[in-house]
Amino acid sequence: QVQLVESGGGSVQAGGSLSLSCAASIRTFSNYAVGWFRHAPGKEREFVAAISRSGTNTAYEDSVKGRFTISREKAKNTVYLQLNSLKPEDTAVYYCAADRPFSGLYTPTGRAEYEHWGQGTQVTVSS
Repeated sequence: QVQLVESGGGSVQAGGSLSLSCAASIRTFSNYAVGWFRHAPGKEREFVAAISRSGTNTAYEDSVKGRFTISREKAKNTVYLQLNSLKPEDTAVYYCAADRPFSGLYTPTGRAEYEHWGQGTQVTVSS
């Protein structure tokens, strides 16, 4: 079973940066596409970013394009989400998720496309 552990959350002021990590319990993590989602109070969990199995394709939610960057380090079985130019509206619990799509280039963006989820890490941005 795939276990995912997020880390790197915290509290920052607007304009600041954070780097989130998603570490997997398996050595074959490179066989999985990985996505980041966030859940803010009063809102539904929403897609943030995704990276394909191959690592060559990425996808972002419109509000984070140009500010967030997803990447993966296969040797460490870890996917990262770099958060720059943070805004108060980025405040949420951030979750990573993983699944094994047929295509190595596919970047799943829907919650239902992911089977495995982490427990989340809190990101708080103050104005």
